[in-house]
Amino acid sequence: MMKAESQNIEFKESWRDEYLKWICGFANAQGGTLYIGLRDNGEVCGVQEAKKLMEDIPNKVRDMMGILVEVNLKEKDEKQYLEIVTEAYPYPISFRGKYYQRSGATNQELKGAVLDRFMLRKQGKTWDGVPVPYLKAEDLDNATFDLFRKYAKRSGRMEEADLMDDNHGLLEKLRLYEGNYLKRAAALLFHPDPEQYVTGAFVKVGFFREGMDLVYQDEVHGNLFQQIVKLMDLLCTKYMKAIITYEGIQRIETLPMPREALREALLNACINKDYAEPSPIQIRVYENKLEIINGGVLPEGWTVETLLSSHRSMPYNPDIANTFFRAGEIEAWGRGIERIITACKNDGFSTPEFRYDASGIWTTFKFEYPERATIPSDPKSTQKTTQKRPETDQQKQEDAILELIKDNPYIQRKEMVNRLGIHESSVKRRLASLQERGIIKHIGPNKGGYWKLINVD
Repeated sequence: MMKAESQNIEFKESWRDEYLKWICGFANAQGGTLYIGLRDNGEVCGVQEAKKLMEDIPNKVRDMMGILVEVNLKEKDEKQYLEIVTEAYPYPISFRGKYYQRSGATNQELKGAVLDRFMLRKQGKTWDGVPVPYLKAEDLDNATFDLFRKYAKRSGRMEEADLMDDNHGLLEKLRLYEGNYLKRAAALLFHPDPEQYVTGAFVKVGFFREGMDLVYQDEVHGNLFQQIVKLMDLLCTKYMKAIITYEGIQRIETLPMPREALREALLNACINKDYAEPSPIQIRVYENKLEIINGGVLPEGWTVETLLSSHRSMPYNPDIANTFFRAGEIEAWGRGIERIITACKNDGFSTPEFRYDASGIWTTFKFEYPERATIPSDPKSTQKTTQKRPETDQQKQEDAILELIKDNPYIQRKEMVNRLGIHESSVKRRLASLQERGIIKHIGPNKGGYWKLINVD
């Protein structure tokens, strides 16, 4: 009984030269067998001039694709048919200047981002490891380098001597050079505007009502370190409702999902996105859930079940992953999904849902509030109403500004005004006072710089 058509088997009733595409597709995938003289159901119908084809086909394959195939003459019920066996090739094979690859039971021409991904994989390279002409270390953002050094020193995953090196030396230690050229990863991680080099290297956030009605939206730009900081601030303050409780005079905010899980999911999306696709990462927030849609691609043969089980580390962008690891932003390669699930379970939340389809990898968190956020453990010490603290308005405003800066060093004055609900002149005065007293310092230009805490407990 002949096997049915599949990833590795194809039936054709007669030979046509266009079927060389199928041989090319098998060579670029996992290899396969093309049968000539069989109907779609596997029934032998026979082939004319079988012996001549046994000579012609290998010659055409060799001349047009530069590879060898095995052609065998078979017979059943006194009818002859051909078996053309193609091995998988470790380098790209083209037919008339085009590339084909077997996918499932179909043969597909590779184009655009898919072709780029295929060519890189065949060459043993990754998208983020490709060199970028004209990009220099001097073009990168000093503030982000300072932020990385702060993170890496805290994580202890780099030698202090390496962190004291200049930016060029640090980039070499992070292996972000390919010869004399910086890699794409360097642009995404440290350039103030990576979209000059990578289209779609930003994140779109939107709030939707039921029925997919968009209520409001934001775009988060900048390099990946800046994006993570800005996204955490934006999602936790504008897009999600926190339940406020008080223990004595201590204010406690409980979000409908764990911060640690959210941060891990954002890092996972940034590290594993296929940046060859021009569409940005999308975050859709609803009344009852948050979805992260990352146009990433799983390794060949992987499924969501692979991600959820113990698996080896295969980050789509290993140079980006390595830099985030050195900064202590991720704990270990290959454990992102596991850490998201663990963070949810530890904080009493449900496990998020994961999905993989043609649009990419989906991570969905259902909103819920743990019992501790809604039921006071000690009615005497936990209240739902704000208690007035014995401090002046100026002190409260300065404390609030310092908290905003701690959460997001890149926060702009206009955003402080929106967040605090006070007049811009008041924010300006408080910032001036804090700078005069040596508590904070602004590094870089007015637009695009960041705040540094100098003397804060």
